[in-house]
Amino acid sequence: MNTLTRRRFLQITGLSTLGAATGLAGCSESRNATDASISASASSGGTPSGDATSKPSTSAAPAASSGTSLVLVFSRAGENYGVGTVEVGNTMVLARMIAEKTGADLFEIERAEPYPDAYDACCDEAVDEKNSGARPELAEMPNLSGYDTVYLGFPCWWGDMPMPVYTAIEALDWGGKTICPFNTHAGSGEAGMFATVARKCAGATVTSGLTMSGTTAQNDRNTAESQIDNWLASLS
Repeated sequence: MNTLTRRRFLQITGLSTLGAATGLAGCSESRNATDASISASASSGGTPSGDATSKPSTSAAPAASSGTSLVLVFSRAGENYGVGTVEVGNTMVLARMIAEKTGADLFEIERAEPYPDAYDACCDEAVDEKNSGARPELAEMPNLSGYDTVYLGFPCWWGDMPMPVYTAIEALDWGGKTICPFNTHAGSGEAGMFATVARKCAGATVTSGLTMSGTTAQNDRNTAESQIDNWLASLS
């Protein structure tokens, strides 16, 4: 399946099954942060300290041509905190809702080597990547050409974005883009990640963000949809 067809497949099949099985809460480092949002303009890029354990993929997916907005999301299915074993990750549940409501294309950031399905094993692997400053190889690199607005979504793992998200955003040209960040968590809120997006994505304008618990995204779709509606309205 070529890239454009794959992206269409995510939209067509995913958006028609929002009421079915679903996603990950994330490996949260803390449990006491409240929901928060940030509005900022990114002014600098760069890579945090730490040796990358692998190099980003050099192949870039061609941009779709159906619209000027993109939902760019990292999410993980399998066994997740607080929601059990699911077929669609928590953050992907939100991503599909956002794509449906905005008419945006959807692209999933995927690590070339998938994470373990078991929650504890995934957490161990994720924290090793975080501690080493890894930039894992992606199955496919997104391409932002043709898009003005990017809805960027990810879970909170160990108080930070998953390392594959860093692989993607550090390799992309964000000049002139508007980023609307959203995340799921298991108690950590947005954990400063939206400010990190603003720092990393040089040349982009970062809007206020949406943060939601994974259990809400997964198990209370009406509340999740209402929060998304309110957030999108605030961006307008």
